[in-house]
Amino acid sequence: MIFGGAMAIFQGIAAIAKDDVFVTTSNYVFRFNLTGWGWIHLILGIVIVLAGCALFTGAAWARAVGIVLAGLGALANFVWLPHYPLWSIVLIALDIFIIWALCASGWERERV
Repeated sequence: MIFGGAMAIFQGIAAIAKDDVFVTTSNYVFRFNLTGWGWIHLILGIVIVLAGCALFTGAAWARAVGIVLAGLGALANFVWLPHYPLWSIVLIALDIFIIWALCASGWERERV
């Protein structure tokens, strides 16, 4: 989660600092300013990093929060697809893997 959050932070910083780097499509349902999307990704990335650090405590609430935040990250990257498709697909796959890992890790510990 820390890595995924850091990537979202970098994505947000890039969109805030240089929004002319990204190409926007004209016929997309979610029309937001790239600077606004940059702030969304930056804030979400910071919260994901903090939740990833909280996972080291082993608290159950941190896993639940991590699952929710990874889902929000995947959703935010899905909406980001027209601006940077390859980056978004990689981060969506990473978020899905994070959700799987957080859901599967608790069951394995209880079985042993």
